[in-house]
Amino acid sequence: MITILNAMKKKKYGISENVIAIFEDIINQYDGGLGKNLTGVKCDSPDWDNEFSMAMRKYLTQEQRFRLYEDHGACNGTGADKERRAFAQEHALMPLDARMELFSKTFGRWKPVLNDDNTLTLTFKCTHGYYRQVKLGKINSMPSNADEYFGRCAGGRLYELQKALGIKLKIKSVDVTPLKENLDNPVVFTYEIV
Repeated sequence: MITILNAMKKKKYGISENVIAIFEDIINQYDGGLGKNLTGVKCDSPDWDNEFSMAMRKYLTQEQRFRLYEDHGACNGTGADKERRAFAQEHALMPLDARMELFSKTFGRWKPVLNDDNTLTLTFKCTHGYYRQVKLGKINSMPSNADEYFGRCAGGRLYELQKALGIKLKIKSVDVTPLKENLDNPVVFTYEIV
């Protein structure tokens, strides 16, 4: 979240200093497993991520949140960028739907669906986080900040798809189902091709 806080300070996101101060206060209260907060004081509370996420929903527009997730989503730069870029170059002339099929087979990943309205839809499950907590019986329903959690995840998938498919995407929507109802594919990400 410190990365997202630092990004919020950039003018391109249009977030006021007063709002940024709210997020700085949250990080100053909690550690989040990063060692020390902004003042160097050690904290041990796991609640900071939830509070930060809830504040994002309260104080930022959906457009601001999606833009932050697009630029700083979870799992960006996971070490496979060289292979993704090589894949994109090798298959650049292939139709997009065929590239997506080959992407799925080559990387052993999920397959996005190309829609008629110039969007991609990706049905996804994360093997950790909330999904894992439900499987272990630690939680029974989706927490109220789940859309923010999976929004970050949508940013990570966007990063991976852009690199491998050689296209530019924007997050259009993040739809979260109650986890107990759909453990196989709890979220649907829709990306606009730009």
